[in-house]
Amino acid sequence: MIFNLPNILSLVRILLVPLLVAILLTEFEGKEFVALGVFLLASLTDFLDGFIARRRGLVTRLGKLLDPAADKILNGAAFIALVELEVAPSWMVVMIIAREFAVSGLRSVAASENIVLGAIASAKVKTVTQMISIALLIIYERLGSFELLAPLSLWLAMLASVYSGLEYFFRYGPRLFGSQRVQ
Repeated sequence: MIFNLPNILSLVRILLVPLLVAILLTEFEGKEFVALGVFLLASLTDFLDGFIARRRGLVTRLGKLLDPAADKILNGAAFIALVELEVAPSWMVVMIIAREFAVSGLRSVAASENIVLGAIASAKVKTVTQMISIALLIIYERLGSFELLAPLSLWLAMLASVYSGLEYFFRYGPRLFGSQRVQ
């Protein structure tokens, strides 16, 4: 069945993105907490879709495409909105998003060779650090004496993103590009 619960949860995550961005970019009292709630709900669907898919044997081709796409859409849109709010420096967000495009490109090349690039541990760390960073940046102005946590978390997310991207290319690049020559 193409629309099983994990795939529906991934779709819900994608559908929450415009709501999150609208809340972040609209001025009203308490918007940070509403946006944080929406982001945390969307992030929870990321955990649940994978957990349910593996536990109930509901892993599908659509799910393998939809889940990482939903993650990239959610985190990318949130980071871009945070740049617009001048909470996150654009150069750091560009580094994070560039990693996503680069690894997606690597996955596309691998898929064209019928090679599946499995998730690596550093990519999981990258996702968690990005989610923590986004959550802290959303409520940045409300953190009070903990306000240094948000910029520090963004640095960690960016470094984890770069490291993870490099690990993918060092691990799989030679296998995919090593013997190819430009004609």
